[in-house]
Amino acid sequence: MELDVGWLMVIIGLGLLIVEASQPGFFVAVPGTILIVLGAVTLFIPEIAQDYAPMIIVVTAVISSILTITFYRKIAPGQKPQSTSMDNLAGKEGVIIKKVIPDSISGKVKVDNQMWSATADNIIDEGKKVIIISSEGVHIKVKEV
Repeated sequence: MELDVGWLMVIIGLGLLIVEASQPGFFVAVPGTILIVLGAVTLFIPEIAQDYAPMIIVVTAVISSILTITFYRKIAPGQKPQSTSMDNLAGKEGVIIKKVIPDSISGKVKVDNQMWSATADNIIDEGKKVIIISSEGVHIKVKEV
């Protein structure tokens, strides 16, 4: 039994759509859609597929690209990058990751999933919660909560 080229395109296209559904963001939905549409046209209207295949590919690619991009924007809207400046650190809470020692910036504090070098007026051990008093250059000054 010989497999028709149209059916082969449809099967491969469906396979690509299944891959996209199981691994979102792989971006094979567009070629999968093109193969399905071109395969269906080849099966049901072979004379049009033979004469207008390039145009069918371009139109299908444009439409499926727009739909795919729109779909992904709805399910995963872009997020503004997180920015941290010295102005918005004061008052935030964090956790000591590496012991904080007075007059040294060797201590490390985790604040909002970011690591900061820290100092304090007294020794603060790892695991303790702290609040940021101020930002000083490239490090922060903290006190235990």
